[in-house]
Amino acid sequence: MSTEMQKAAIAQYYANLSAMNREGWLEILAVDAVIYDPVGKPPLRVREDSPKFFDLLEKFYKQFAIVQDCVFIIGQEAAVKWTMQVVAKNERTAKTEGISVFEFNEQGKIAKIQSYWDEATIKAQLAG
Repeated sequence: MSTEMQKAAIAQYYANLSAMNREGWLEILAVDAVIYDPVGKPPLRVREDSPKFFDLLEKFYKQFAIVQDCVFIIGQEAAVKWTMQVVAKNERTAKTEGISVFEFNEQGKIAKIQSYWDEATIKAQLAG
């Protein structure tokens, strides 16, 4: 898989996540993909857990945007430094930064994501 294809898949992942488009998001993920977001929490098994995950996003967020600040690709892995900004349904806003490590399978699908960020900080910002 070329670097350009990997960058395109990562961009599509974040675009679909920001748009809360579950079907588009699932298209670029391997059937058995797992996501640790953030690392330390139990893994999200995308096929089984995506309905609950997207319901949660839609329930709490009015706007949800993640911008890729830097993308570094080596072989079948990539590290992305990103910035996330959200507007909750209660009109509170929050911003945080993080780093996600992507692993691609041989079919060019995203097989694993490990995201490093402080979830407690964004929750505190949204709670006031």
